[in-house]
Amino acid sequence: MSGCEGYDAIARVYDQLNRELDYEAWADFFEACFDRFLPARPALVLDLACGTGRMTRTLAKRGYDMIGVDGSADMLSEAYASLEGESILYLLQDMRSFELYGTVGAVVCCLDSINYLLEEKDVGTVFSLVHNYLDPDGLFLFDVNSPYKFSQVYGNNAYVLEDETEEDGEVRAVYCGWQNAYNRESGICDFYLTLFEEVGENNYQRSDEHQRERCYEPKTLRTWLETCGFEVLGVYGDYACAEPTDTTERLYFVARAKK
Repeated sequence: MSGCEGYDAIARVYDQLNRELDYEAWADFFEACFDRFLPARPALVLDLACGTGRMTRTLAKRGYDMIGVDGSADMLSEAYASLEGESILYLLQDMRSFELYGTVGAVVCCLDSINYLLEEKDVGTVFSLVHNYLDPDGLFLFDVNSPYKFSQVYGNNAYVLEDETEEDGEVRAVYCGWQNAYNRESGICDFYLTLFEEVGENNYQRSDEHQRERCYEPKTLRTWLETCGFEVLGVYGDYACAEPTDTTERLYFVARAKK
């Protein structure tokens, strides 16, 4: 999802390259948390750093009134283009300074958008804003990439992503070369992406993009949440609420706004 960095090149193929993501299972996890930690499911939910809106639409189809906030006009353009009758309010706003018209019952923030915040003060700012716009005892659910993933999966490794999909009887191919550069001292990982999109028979359009994420220790995030007025209800290793292990790649936080 889109946090603070631009997604100009990858926005139009983001969903295609992330086709394996199971948003329905993720939404099931959110609803399990609603049922476990709230007296009733929230009516209004904010999807912070909503990107192309896949989670926003998934929750909207389950009956929630949805607001999607993202800092990338390109990603929101894809979100608008993908609407299928859902009534969703999309707002083009930086997650570090977003404003709503009132409070919401829950805030979800998916796909390591918190890791895109490179400064500690920015994480605190986002946590404070989320707390401000949550109803009393409202839930904040977000995920981050784990320290293990940064050091062992990202590291200085290179990957190639590719996908072919058929649109209007034509096969559209996308290839993405992905080179990582992880600095253990700063905790920042640079991602250098090169995209090749098929625009005609045997013709490809190249675009390049640079993104950055920062690794945060879960204990540090827990402390910052508590400082901003949250009660941390759980940090899980998967959608089944399993305890994280030393090789868990994604951590799922659930916190309650105490007011």
